[in-house]
Amino acid sequence: MLRLRTLLVVAFCAVYVAFAGIPLIFYTFIVGDVTFFYHTTMKAFRVAFKISGIRLRTFGLENIPSGACIFAANHVSNLDPPAIVAVLTKRVSVLAKKQVLQVPIVGTALRQADILALDRRNRESAVASVERAIAYLRGGLSFLVFPEGTRSPDGRLQPFRKGMFLMAIRAGVPIVPVSVVGSQERMRKGELLLRPGDIELRFGMPVDARQYHLGTKDELIAEVRERVASGLPTSQQPLTAERERDFAPVPESAHRDN
Repeated sequence: MLRLRTLLVVAFCAVYVAFAGIPLIFYTFIVGDVTFFYHTTMKAFRVAFKISGIRLRTFGLENIPSGACIFAANHVSNLDPPAIVAVLTKRVSVLAKKQVLQVPIVGTALRQADILALDRRNRESAVASVERAIAYLRGGLSFLVFPEGTRSPDGRLQPFRKGMFLMAIRAGVPIVPVSVVGSQERMRKGELLLRPGDIELRFGMPVDARQYHLGTKDELIAEVRERVASGLPTSQQPLTAERERDFAPVPESAHRDN
């Protein structure tokens, strides 16, 4: 049954891309406005979740500000990005790995939706992407960011990287903490099968980045991380500070020195 549901979702996505996605790419190119394409794709995401038997349960949507903001979420599954954007009424962008934007058709659609490529190995390119993201935020476009930088290996909240917080401070936009619960069970690590059940998306009270500056960014990081953690169950709570240091990744410079 799981394989059948997964195959049905794959089939639906293939049909959508062929009969709606590609025509909408050309339509968007002609009219110069991605709004219709974006919201149509969000509806397709919601249909795909229904076919899979995955229910998206939302809490705290009233906490989302009307203007541009950054959604800062924990990351435990490949389902996290589509699940979050599917329940939002406002259009959001993301900083995606550059390889994603190189996929035929998909990459074209993402670029039309103002999705930015992020190449962490190329500092100059990464800085340029962040500068564009700040410009988009100032222009009213919200962003979804996973400040852990990658999926959690065990479902627990990992330490946050600093980049998105610098974006928020410089753009002067609020940060909405998002706690994602259960998505790691809907698509388990190393599997492609979709498992029916609930994904809970808990939107916390926003943190006003205008109250912070570059010198107090660590306080901003700690505040947002605490709010994300407060919406997670015990099994997804972060490790203690000491254990986090024990499990922290070794910097690339350390590998080079050895």
